[in-house]
Amino acid sequence: MTRVAIVANPAKQEVVEARPRLDAVCERHGLERPLWFETTPEDPGSGQTREALEQGADLVCAFGGDGTVRAVAEVLAGGDVPLGLLPGGTGNLLARALSLTSDDVEDAMQVVLDGRDERIDVGTLRFDGDDEEHVFLVMAGVGLDAETMVRTDERLKAVVGWPAYMLGGLRAVVGRGFTARVQVQGGSPVRRTTRAVVIGNSGRLQGGVELMPDARLDDGLLDVAVVAPRGLVGWVRALATVVTSGRGHRHLDRHQGAAVRVRTDRPVATQLDGDPVGDHREVEARVRAGALTVRVAREAHEVRGRD
Repeated sequence: MTRVAIVANPAKQEVVEARPRLDAVCERHGLERPLWFETTPEDPGSGQTREALEQGADLVCAFGGDGTVRAVAEVLAGGDVPLGLLPGGTGNLLARALSLTSDDVEDAMQVVLDGRDERIDVGTLRFDGDDEEHVFLVMAGVGLDAETMVRTDERLKAVVGWPAYMLGGLRAVVGRGFTARVQVQGGSPVRRTTRAVVIGNSGRLQGGVELMPDARLDDGLLDVAVVAPRGLVGWVRALATVVTSGRGHRHLDRHQGAAVRVRTDRPVATQLDGDPVGDHREVEARVRAGALTVRVAREAHEVRGRD
């Protein structure tokens, strides 16, 4: 019999209030009430996931924002215990990439219990030559996207949701660019003055816009977008390419490979799945193909980062 564990972020009141409803869904499926573990500011979910596994959980759900999902996945990656997604944040990046519900927690739990397992890739990142690897599931970025996260007002985000990032992005756009040397495995190094380098396992932004239309969650590759507009015309052309899912051009280069190294001329803001992780001058990313098992809707035909 399935033993369900839920790693929940208690900072989100709606998460705590949903516990009885989740218990009820499990009981209707003939299961015991799920094990419940709450994250802390010091441990956003990794320690709790290890404890869940030690207590015999064979299905671990992340219930919180993208940081909670990433922390749980970091422990589950490389094993066979599936990750269930109970979206409780603003971005819900992986849930959106998998076309899972993010509106009703009971519906999400039904998918977790009635769905099927799929294996997806996991990205890992190392900073400034450090040996420690950090997992990302959807996108990591250097530059504008990370600056947007830093400049987004958390109180506004709590009220209006992901559109708050648009205001943060407008604030970040006025910042200065940086010079980056981008080396994708199997390709020639590219040196550009740029505003952002985005490394993706999925290419979908908020609102369904595809920054990297060829990105797939299960293709064993990372996709890289180098955003290098110059002036207003450059921004317009870059944005038009993104919105129309067009091919790359001099304002927006796209690449694919199993690994990539980005070196910048100065420390630049960096993010993992929407969470700022400080300023860095070098990031090295690689893909772990098929490393994570996720629970998806049974009727889903494929898991490839697109509908």
